[in-house]
Amino acid sequence: MAGDTPAPGTGDIPAAVGAASELVTVLAEDGRPVGVAPRAEVRRRRLLHAATAVAVRRGDGRIYVHRRTPTKDIYPGAYDCWAGGVLTHGERPEIGAVRELAEELGIRGAVLRPLTVVRWADDRAQAVYHVFETTWDGPIIHQPEEVAWGDWWTLPMLAEQLARPDFPFVPDGRYLLEVTGLLPPLG
Repeated sequence: MAGDTPAPGTGDIPAAVGAASELVTVLAEDGRPVGVAPRAEVRRRRLLHAATAVAVRRGDGRIYVHRRTPTKDIYPGAYDCWAGGVLTHGERPEIGAVRELAEELGIRGAVLRPLTVVRWADDRAQAVYHVFETTWDGPIIHQPEEVAWGDWWTLPMLAEQLARPDFPFVPDGRYLLEVTGLLPPLG
């Protein structure tokens, strides 16, 4: 809950500079909220934070794969099959997932199914992911600042591309496919 999260400027996390800074709750290694920082600082300092990821599936089982724009702050130009992003300070995972679906893919009114909560990290970022799946047979409307291209792929098509060492796919998305069981271990 937001009331349990330390206020900006507490601990070793400074207060946000400027009203336009998006605030993000910073987590301790055990997942407890320990502070609040601007999103840019969370990225720059590689602070642990919460995020969402939603796999969008058609009724026929295909999954929506998209390419990130080259201007994204992390993994620019890479392919992904998860809509989602950083949770803002005090935001519940389900609310953040719904917000990200609407922003990135224009999906409104989809029913989310929780899959798992899992921690992931690499040399660029670390997050506790709240992972969901939804079925959507309606239109997709890309947010042009974030999504450059997208299409519906079968899971075998996605697995075939992921088997190619030169296929630029977001590393967290690869991991989430494995831990959720949407695809077998990719090696």
